[in-house]
Amino acid sequence: MSSAEEASGETPVVTHSAIRKTFAGVVRVSCRPVITGLDHVPADGGFIVASNHLSFLDSVLIQALSPRPVSFFAKAEYFTQPGLKGRAMKIFFESVGSVPVERDRKAASVEALHGLGRIASRGHGVGIYPEGTRSRDGKLYRGKTGVGWLAVATGLPVVPVGLKGTEHLQAADSSAIRPHRFEMRVGEPLRFEKLGEKHPLPARRQATAQIMDAIAELSGQERVDRYNSPPAGGSEAGD
Repeated sequence: MSSAEEASGETPVVTHSAIRKTFAGVVRVSCRPVITGLDHVPADGGFIVASNHLSFLDSVLIQALSPRPVSFFAKAEYFTQPGLKGRAMKIFFESVGSVPVERDRKAASVEALHGLGRIASRGHGVGIYPEGTRSRDGKLYRGKTGVGWLAVATGLPVVPVGLKGTEHLQAADSSAIRPHRFEMRVGEPLRFEKLGEKHPLPARRQATAQIMDAIAELSGQERVDRYNSPPAGGSEAGD
């Protein structure tokens, strides 16, 4: 059973493998991406992907191009829309390994973070954006400590990823997608001592800082020493 099936409790109609292979083929042909470091993804066991975030498509790009499946958070609304379109969205996000989360509720987000930890601890890959929401100006914002919690609570390797140019595939205020070259750089795994879920806050902060330094080196982005936030009026549709 895939990590998506474990998270949702349902069996997707379309298999995770088929979605990944099909989308990966389309991306490689239409966008001709430059991809380096895929050999840094562990061949077995659980792992955590921590990436910068420039586009709504980042999650599916990482999921499709990674040599192993990676489960990401996805807004709960993607799983609950009515009609045929809603059903298709639900199948797609379940199939690529997405985990639903009600992002406006802190308690639900914490619960989802624990869910990612459980999935990773079972030997699967999970993904997280330490910035929380995508960057609309191309800069790398301060990382929230959820990624540090996940790393220290599980003790699993953290694979940093730096994306470049994915924002050109889809403008922040548009639903249109257009082919464009981009780069995905995968760094060497970072390892932290497993301290369990009830670890001291400084350990979480230190792990987060190290992870953000690795992402910055891979992405080459200018850094901002403050947290990013969604645009006025609520979170973005793609985050």
